[in-house]
Amino acid sequence: AMSTAVALSHGMFDAALCLGICDKIVPGLLIGALSFGHLPVIFVPGGPMRSGLPNREKAKIRQLYAEGKVGRDELLKAEMASYHSPGTCTFYGTANSNQMFMELMGLHLPDASFVNPDTPLRDALTRAAAQRVVELVAAGDEYTPIGEVVDERAIVNAVVGLLATGGSTNHTIHLIAIARAAGLILDWSDFDELSSVVPLLTRIYPNGSADVNHFHAAGGLPFVIAELVDAGLLHGDIRTVAGGEGLSRYRQRADLSDGELRWQPLDQDTRDSDVLRGVAEPFQATGGLRLVTGRIGRAVAKVSAIEPERRRVEAPARVFDRQEDLIAAFRNGELDRDVVAVVRFQGPRANGMPELHKLMPPLGVLQDRGHRVALVTDGRLSGASGKVPSAIHVTPEAAVGGSLALLRDGDPIVLDPEAGTLEVELA
Repeated sequence: AMSTAVALSHGMFDAALCLGICDKIVPGLLIGALSFGHLPVIFVPGGPMRSGLPNREKAKIRQLYAEGKVGRDELLKAEMASYHSPGTCTFYGTANSNQMFMELMGLHLPDASFVNPDTPLRDALTRAAAQRVVELVAAGDEYTPIGEVVDERAIVNAVVGLLATGGSTNHTIHLIAIARAAGLILDWSDFDELSSVVPLLTRIYPNGSADVNHFHAAGGLPFVIAELVDAGLLHGDIRTVAGGEGLSRYRQRADLSDGELRWQPLDQDTRDSDVLRGVAEPFQATGGLRLVTGRIGRAVAKVSAIEPERRRVEAPARVFDRQEDLIAAFRNGELDRDVVAVVRFQGPRANGMPELHKLMPPLGVLQDRGHRVALVTDGRLSGASGKVPSAIHVTPEAAVGGSLALLRDGDPIVLDPEAGTLEVELA
């Protein structure tokens, strides 16, 4: 965000193209660009790599490595087969969730998100973005400053898209910061209230077995946008970089015909109902995020990837101050039981809030062994996490005197996302 704002502060630009894909880069670029709300801005995605090793097989190897059943060489072989070419990771983590909400906010060209790199269509979309942004400058007839694109409606569209597609929990932080940069207040309560009415339309790993290439082939974002607009769940009248009538252009599929980029109407029927469904027959009637509260604090829980019977966990706490300590306890056999793992002092004030992505393989192993397992932390998880019930981003964090700092081994913890509770059952 700072580097974007510093670059744009030279005051010599008529417009900007933001080349952002992964994790914190897209939110940072957008926050920086919103500091110069008078400039037209188009975000240019790079697209996902082609499908490699299936995500479930990759996750299985990671769990076997955590158990010591395979070595580092086999782990690296699986990782290299998964991440094997240019482009975003193919699971539906933070990077691909970024692309989704850029499109639903009208900051991409239509259907630009999930076209593979090194293809003629990808190159055509990139050239078209450069040509289009010149048409949006103040000297032209279609002046479209980013400050008028990112309004309340666009922010709500981003949240609705996140819920409808089971996207990354990292955006319960990023979207709040983006909204603030646009002069708007967004809160976890807004995510929770929208989640109660927005249906889950996709099953993309970690919420299913498919990757984003399968999702795109099944109809992708044009299908999702059409379904949500027609159901009255998206603001279809937002201003977009594509011009025209709001999101109407975003219901179309990008294609090359005789070397020329065109947008064609999308067949309304999804091509794979195991990956993508319409509003009339969703995977579940509500979205994938819940706000949980109680004496431990306030936190976010993602439930879209968790079987309903596993969502409520009541078990004794085992408290750690570092994720490495939890991994060591797992390897020593100390966690082979029902347990709520509490990993504290991982918030922004404590250590910058790193992703605790190493926690999922050992906790997933414990859950697969039949134990009731949950995670409670003031830290973050990877956008690909979701198999184990988790209350994350707990606030107040332990480092500023939050209740997490007072928990002790054996304290009885109840995490119930369906009821919206995160409680310690002490007399």
